[in-house]
Amino acid sequence: MTLSFTAHWHDELPGFYTELNPTPLINARLIWQNHGLADELGVPSTLFQPSSGAGVWGGEALLPGMQPLAQVYSGHQFGSWAGQLGDGRGILLGEQRLANGQTVDWHLKGAGLTPYSRMGDGRAVLRSTIREALASEAMHALGIPTTRALSIVTSDTQVARETLEQGAMLMRIAQSHVRFGHFEHFYYRREPDKVRQLADFVINHHWAQWKDDADKYILWFRDVVTRTASLIASWQTVGFAHGVMNTDNMSILGLTMDYGPYGFLDDFQPGYICNHSDYQGRYSFENQPAVGLWNLQRLAQSLSPFIDVEALNDALDLYQDVLLQAYGKLMRRKLGLVTQEKGDNDILNGLFSLMAGEGSDYTRTFRMLGQTEQHMSSSPLRDEFIDRQAFDNWFATYRERLQKEGIDDAARQEQMNAVNPAMVLRNWLAQRAISEAEQGNYAELHRLHAALITPFADRNDDYVSRPPDWGKRLEVSCSS
Repeated sequence: MTLSFTAHWHDELPGFYTELNPTPLINARLIWQNHGLADELGVPSTLFQPSSGAGVWGGEALLPGMQPLAQVYSGHQFGSWAGQLGDGRGILLGEQRLANGQTVDWHLKGAGLTPYSRMGDGRAVLRSTIREALASEAMHALGIPTTRALSIVTSDTQVARETLEQGAMLMRIAQSHVRFGHFEHFYYRREPDKVRQLADFVINHHWAQWKDDADKYILWFRDVVTRTASLIASWQTVGFAHGVMNTDNMSILGLTMDYGPYGFLDDFQPGYICNHSDYQGRYSFENQPAVGLWNLQRLAQSLSPFIDVEALNDALDLYQDVLLQAYGKLMRRKLGLVTQEKGDNDILNGLFSLMAGEGSDYTRTFRMLGQTEQHMSSSPLRDEFIDRQAFDNWFATYRERLQKEGIDDAARQEQMNAVNPAMVLRNWLAQRAISEAEQGNYAELHRLHAALITPFADRNDDYVSRPPDWGKRLEVSCSS
């Protein structure tokens, strides 16, 4: 099969990028490929077996139709305007045209210096590429919108971070890499025509049903609000903390993107901060819904030259309702509740209070809750709590609520196990795979990926265990 590439961004948006080729690494070699995604994209297996070096996966070759470029954008970082940013170490190689007429970006991360590298070196390291590849595939398997990972290349290039690390590249796949910060860039440069041009571009390519509608801009923005709210509701229900919700890391399509110092909750801590550089806790787990709205407000400001401000504010008003409704629906499913009753929030908050008080494991608690039998006065989850009386009091209310559903235990347990994962990508699991890969052993990387793509399957290995002591003390930073 021949892959077909086009270059819509290159051809339709001059002035929005700089053309340049990737800069290859020293002795680059392919160490991981995503067979499932490759099959979806129709990538021939021979492409993963270059005659020499790492081929397109290491920026050493281009495929017909690719026109590589680095995009320019800006953004707010940790609440402050950061000015021009852009693809500082990533290059958009091209847009693959799929059989259904849609396109997906092939974006090579760690591809070398660009005009937007600022003080950086344009490189990524093996540690960060593994973390992003595993996290994006884990999120995809959980049913959460995300960019994808197609390949990882390592090398003998030495990259200076806190220590010297191995330079690496990641091939990232996404429907689009357009960020809130793309619009901010031209708004703050006082070029509203380019903001509008970019809005037309994304509508034509991703919201084509509205491209001829007189109200296309506000219809589009309302959908961006809805997608963002739904995405963050999904993050909250699986216990995912992004860590760096800057506007330049926010996808216009509502995708999870730019995986850096992310973390899935181990102990349930609403104030969990996964980025040790986030000194004020701006991007803590519990703050994510509020930050999502703040970021949308920055986007709305950038669109205000050609969209009525009152209409923008009306669209922003959708955010809280969409998020709460999506979150409520997902959490009721996690609790095994099909119908909606007034006291359901009290049941959920009561469980969260118990979990926070004892540092209960987030993923393990909800998975074990699925073993509940509504006609039994005790639950296997009881032994996970020290304050048994407090749990018993909560469980009596929960059990009474289950009995009102009129669903047999087997059916409910099956439904709960389909939404409460047995495993998530805990930081310690990622770090174990990274440590071995840095020593040239990639077996754990492949095993962990294979496990993450079936997160709802029952397991009895350490992938579903609480972290060991060393795994509880891991710190993750933005450096990649």
